[in-house]
Amino acid sequence: MYNRALIFTGAAVTGRRRHVDCRETLVRTVAEFAIRYHQILDPNGKLVGALPAFTRAAGELERMYRLMTLVRVFDTKAVNLQRTGKLGTYASCLGHEATHVGAGAAMRADDVLVPVYREYGAQFWRGVGMANVLLYWGGDERGNEFEQSKQDFAWCVPIATQTLHAAGAAMALKVRKEARCVLTFIGDGGTSEGAFYEALNLAGARKLPLVLVVVNNQWAISVPIAEQTATVTLAQKAIAAGIPGVQVDGNDALGVRDIVAQSLDKARAGEGPTLIEAITYRLSDHTTSDDASRYREADEVKDAWKIEPLLRLRKLLVDTGGWTDAKEAALKADCARQVDAAVETYLNMPKPSIESMFDHVFARMPARLREQREQARRNGAANGHSH
Repeated sequence: MYNRALIFTGAAVTGRRRHVDCRETLVRTVAEFAIRYHQILDPNGKLVGALPAFTRAAGELERMYRLMTLVRVFDTKAVNLQRTGKLGTYASCLGHEATHVGAGAAMRADDVLVPVYREYGAQFWRGVGMANVLLYWGGDERGNEFEQSKQDFAWCVPIATQTLHAAGAAMALKVRKEARCVLTFIGDGGTSEGAFYEALNLAGARKLPLVLVVVNNQWAISVPIAEQTATVTLAQKAIAAGIPGVQVDGNDALGVRDIVAQSLDKARAGEGPTLIEAITYRLSDHTTSDDASRYREADEVKDAWKIEPLLRLRKLLVDTGGWTDAKEAALKADCARQVDAAVETYLNMPKPSIESMFDHVFARMPARLREQREQARRNGAANGHSH
């Protein structure tokens, strides 16, 4: 493709007049890029795209809605536990339910999930227990010991480092010629980290079976998206790595699951990675140690609540005749029972021993660490503490 352009070749000053030499030439465009937007269910719960095949499975839409509701109830309880001193700092997922559940539902059981620290919906779908989440945020690393999906990675608090772990896992699957994929999450702020670009570049250069889901919730703690980057979209950051980038309505659970499933199928077929930017909004504080009211306008949050993910999926279920007020009430009561049971499990869990903090660090514990472990045990015993 060629475009006409004026090329300035020089200038000269004669007396009081300036002469500029220019000529018209043809400039070649070597590449052009576009970022497409994916949506199936609009904020009013109306279909704006064709229903994907998975929606034809009996009860599948209801299953997604039920889990999104469970996540919402769990999240509220976890925040309350932190406020009453029964849980450490906790990262809420309020407003992210469609993105997390949609992505988790698109994965196969033998795929690998590499989370950040608030993707509970994806993890619950894959069998991680609510008590695991509470244990982890209660400071107990046993929360990372999953009964199901044992191949999934633990929570990762350092920003963007999980993308490198994900790229490495994807490379291992490719080397082994396994028809499996890796899916990892990252926040909008994390896409400004060097580790993110390194992982993206490696994934593109090696055509790794990796799907990166950027959860653009508009805020990197207190930094708004407009101050993080000059890009029009975060999806376009994929262009530099030579891989496809797509943007999806992150409050549309159907749209998220559909585009993630398409990307995983492509990766599984050997066609390489995809970057998906899910547009959503963080309805909560960043964590329980944050106060978002100090940097966000109340009207902004109020407007975001009007398009939150549970509303639109519930509207679709009601409009298709599959959901009633009685079902809604029964669901919330059942969710409360499940969450209360998980809390009881967490609160009654025997405390780990002091020396257990040294376990699982090395395959073969070095002598110096064995000495420290024994010293920690003796000091604890001397002070009447074994946990």
